[in-house]
Amino acid sequence: MPLFIILVGVIVLLILITKLKLNTFVSLIIVSFGVAVALGIPFPKIVKSIEGGIGGTLGHIALIFGIGAMLGRLIADAGGAQRIAMTLIDRFGAKNVEWAVVIASFIIGIALFFEVGLVLLIPIIFTMASQMKISALRLGVPMVAALLATHAFLPPHPGPTVIAGEYGANIGMVLLYGIIIAIPTVIVGGTFYNKVARKIVPSAYNRVGDLSSIGSQKTFGDDEMPGFGVSVLTAMLPVILMSIATIVTIIQTEMGLGDNSAFAFIRLVGDASTAMLISILVALYTMGLNRNIPMRDLMNSCGSAVSHIGMMLLIIGGGGAFKQVLIDGGVGGYIATMFAGSAASPIVLAWGVAAILRISLGSATVAAISTAGLVIPVLADNPANLALVTLATGAGSAIASHVNDAGFWMFKEFFGLSMKETFLTWTVLSTLVSVVGLAVILLISMIIT
Repeated sequence: MPLFIILVGVIVLLILITKLKLNTFVSLIIVSFGVAVALGIPFPKIVKSIEGGIGGTLGHIALIFGIGAMLGRLIADAGGAQRIAMTLIDRFGAKNVEWAVVIASFIIGIALFFEVGLVLLIPIIFTMASQMKISALRLGVPMVAALLATHAFLPPHPGPTVIAGEYGANIGMVLLYGIIIAIPTVIVGGTFYNKVARKIVPSAYNRVGDLSSIGSQKTFGDDEMPGFGVSVLTAMLPVILMSIATIVTIIQTEMGLGDNSAFAFIRLVGDASTAMLISILVALYTMGLNRNIPMRDLMNSCGSAVSHIGMMLLIIGGGGAFKQVLIDGGVGGYIATMFAGSAASPIVLAWGVAAILRISLGSATVAAISTAGLVIPVLADNPANLALVTLATGAGSAIASHVNDAGFWMFKEFFGLSMKETFLTWTVLSTLVSVVGLAVILLISMIIT
């Protein structure tokens, strides 16, 4: 019965969003109330459950998410992202341009959320394709492969950041494992599949795209952009700080070293929130003050970034409400009972549940958060590496992007593709990111256990 209630809830959510065109956040709250009643949560506790889900989810990620958006916007508005992309493409040359796009998009994708990175890089991709007289899609596939991988696997992106908090995973370990997982995933999807797709749908690589929907984009002259090294350092600084702290903690644990003030300070600096705060302060200097950009302009960039993520934060909170209702309604416990004594891996379970919800709902973030509500109780009887469960959930939430996902339509319209061509490029690519990601996660789990 609980699973049937979830099924009905998901169907209602689909109808509200796709048929009635209701706002996703409002739809999530409506469905959360309905599912709470159906699961028998006492009326006085329903509102508290929903409020607790929203607060608990946003309380963990609001700081990281908000500052992450500001950091990405500062780098983009200063021309740092363009400098990274143009320098790598220039150094790799025409023969290896796809690898240059993969690396540039991966670095930029760490600092920028998926939609922002896509809108920022698309004009650069089209410009380079025109200059080199090659298909824009030939550069577009490696670009979105890198952006999808960073979105699914790397903090401070909302999915892995939120899920790590829900599972209680060490976000530094999530980041380190995420990088290891993302690299082969991007190589398979962004370079190898790009060659295969050119043979499967050659017509897609002859299309002329349309960038009118994103309006005029600012381009920078060479003397208007910050240097390549400082741009890369600014974009990668949160990753560097969190990685150092995680590696030091691993060494401390393995060598049995006692705790002291130095280790405590390193952990503080490497905490995701602290690392993001330090990174934004550095970015204000490297991307702004050091280049005589007024503080008012820098704050305008930060304000613009936050205004664009307001609705995303609400949607994440709505997903948290739905997740909490599933936990308080006993659904997670019901599933845990089903899997009691089973040899089923929590990693595969998390991936499968997230994949089903992603295909049904369209939103990777909502699918990932909702998955946590079903998987958390299972972990009590089936212990697993929480960082890998987090990444498996992210991998599942990336699968099979199709017509109920905004990214599907953005990719289709930007590159001027038909529906069939979009399915055979974008949808297959997102599925490869998910499946290859799961395969690498399972391989890592075999090595470390």
